[in-house]
Amino acid sequence: MKKFSKLLPNSTRNWILSGVGLLALVVFSGFIIMETTKAEVVITDNGTDQTLKTHADTVQELLAEAGIAYSEHDELSHNIDTPIEDGMTITYDTASQLTVVIDDEKEDYYTTADTISEFLEKAGISVGKHDDTSHDGQADVSDGMTYTLDKAFKVTINDGGEKNDVWTTGGTVGELLEDNEISLDDDADKLEPAKDKKVKEDRPVTITRVDKETDKVEETIDFEVEERKDDSLEKGKEKVISEGQKGIVVKTYEITTENGEEVDRELTDETTKQESENRIVALGTKEKEPEKNLTTLSADSNSDDDDNKDSNNDGDGNVMHMNASAYTVDCLGCNGSGHTATGINLKENPNVVSVDPNVIPLGSRIWVEGYGNAIAGDTGGHIKGNRIDLHFESKSKANSFGRKTVKVKVLD
Repeated sequence: MKKFSKLLPNSTRNWILSGVGLLALVVFSGFIIMETTKAEVVITDNGTDQTLKTHADTVQELLAEAGIAYSEHDELSHNIDTPIEDGMTITYDTASQLTVVIDDEKEDYYTTADTISEFLEKAGISVGKHDDTSHDGQADVSDGMTYTLDKAFKVTINDGGEKNDVWTTGGTVGELLEDNEISLDDDADKLEPAKDKKVKEDRPVTITRVDKETDKVEETIDFEVEERKDDSLEKGKEKVISEGQKGIVVKTYEITTENGEEVDRELTDETTKQESENRIVALGTKEKEPEKNLTTLSADSNSDDDDNKDSNNDGDGNVMHMNASAYTVDCLGCNGSGHTATGINLKENPNVVSVDPNVIPLGSRIWVEGYGNAIAGDTGGHIKGNRIDLHFESKSKANSFGRKTVKVKVLD
């Protein structure tokens, strides 16, 4: 260059140097102008501030110039087509992908929230206090995270008739009972549905409590009546030789109850505690000596009977000697209706005698020694032949009369 410059004239050489200087000045001036015309912009990138001087026309161009890869899911303070102005502050937050699984239903979200609670609030997802979640609400959101939410529902447990509503997020019936500290006697108690069945919101769980207990009961055994013929007693008479004794048997039952109610009773054992003893009754077989029939009742015979109740025993008629017993309307073994076989009301007409219709016709007016006038108005299973049964108003009078042989006269 020095050799070349030496070959040029001084004027030419000076002109060239002046041109180079001018060009340098223009370039420098252009640089100064370019720098002074740049817009100064602050970008807050995920919480970090950086200041840029740019000739970018739009926010999109500025982000590209800053090396920020913007996605439609990211959060940007300005629209990407917004023109750049000097002094602008642009805020940019990168969105994280979050997979949410609610009761096995999966959905992907993009969020710029920092915590799970913030995300749930923005997404409008509610979490109940009984729900199960994979992360605490204060957990940080990270890209690619999976958040699981199992919504709780109520299930009715009927435990032995007592109903309670409990919260659960699913699982099996067995797990539900375990979570609520409910135990079963697997050998006795009944469960519906079974332990391995899935819990459903509209299907209650029913426990039937089954208990077994033993019960011992004493029961009496009636004695039997044994009749023995006795030729030392007059025919038609009876004599109790042995009163008899009821037996006692102990029965053991296994009782099954469901929810406190008896559903089954099974006899498992039977033991005789006391044997019964038969009542022994002697029946007379001795024939009576022939009686002399009387056609009239003398006044003397009437005066001998202080218990006569009616004086209408005068006149003619058959007089018989009969075996008489006594009863009341409420006696043991009586029907208790208060009416005789012929329809007589004993409470209104107490002087009634049970007879054998083949001996004394029903409806006859009779006189009985020690009893008085009466109506033959009733019958009895044991009143056969030469027997009568006298009705008394009270049990004490009947007992006082007892059993005896009396004179009986048919009046009409």
